[in-house]
Amino acid sequence: MYTRLLQSLNRVHPRAWDFVQLMRLEKPIGIYLLLWPTLWALWVAAEGVPSVKNLFIFVVGVLLMRAAGCVINDFADRKVDGHVARTKARPLASGKVTSKEALTLFAILIVLSFILVLFTNSTTIWLSFGGLALAACYPFMKRYTYYPQVVLGAAFSWGMPMAFTAETGSLPPEAWLLYIANLLWTVAYDTYYAMADRDDDLKIGVKSTAILFGDADRIIILTLQALALGCLLLAAARFELGLYFHLSLLVAAGCFIWEFIVTRKREPMVCFKAFLHNHWAGLAILIGLILDYALR
Repeated sequence: MYTRLLQSLNRVHPRAWDFVQLMRLEKPIGIYLLLWPTLWALWVAAEGVPSVKNLFIFVVGVLLMRAAGCVINDFADRKVDGHVARTKARPLASGKVTSKEALTLFAILIVLSFILVLFTNSTTIWLSFGGLALAACYPFMKRYTYYPQVVLGAAFSWGMPMAFTAETGSLPPEAWLLYIANLLWTVAYDTYYAMADRDDDLKIGVKSTAILFGDADRIIILTLQALALGCLLLAAARFELGLYFHLSLLVAAGCFIWEFIVTRKREPMVCFKAFLHNHWAGLAILIGLILDYALR
């Protein structure tokens, strides 16, 4: 239904679907993976009762910034996506959208995001520039380093300190435990994503943690996920989180173990499904947080 609704936009403009695909709106997995941790931080910062204003700002901000990230990512990869089976039909790679149109759309999305941030406070506004820098530079990192997933993790986690400053006006040191946890988790699940493209990436010279980790990829992913859960346990102690949050971490751990088992043959599509599966872990943790505060 969601996809059909987006496709109906072609009735408004014949090229609407091309731009929907460029922003990856028809594939909401990236929205989920960015939104759940942002809401973790917002819920913890607000002690379970975030303001309606900030909830709106961060939900809509996630939608806009994820779309902007996809646009600039496809712009950076416009000359290589055509050589990868999974991405050769993307609008920029296939010529359905021009580079100028993509950059214009990126600028519009960034301006809209910044307008939202203006309704917070000065600290959050200043932090937003860091988020923009990370989002803009991430797509180019795979040309120069085997750690683009680390940059993605930093970018995907940047909304968490912003949520704290928007809700409370300050950034307590323990908030960085949530940030580090999400960074580690992002590197883990995006390595599964990179494992699905590893053969193509090796041919075209694109770098990733999947290539760097080699045969140790799955055990390193599981280790990163365990470290992320460890950081969340430390955060739970600092923020005095209770039973439901701890139960949600057990659910997340079960998700991670399942992913480790099913990817033992490293089949590309199975690795991609393991990447998609991570959103359930993030959602489980959010539900645990909501229940923990609501049922105190």
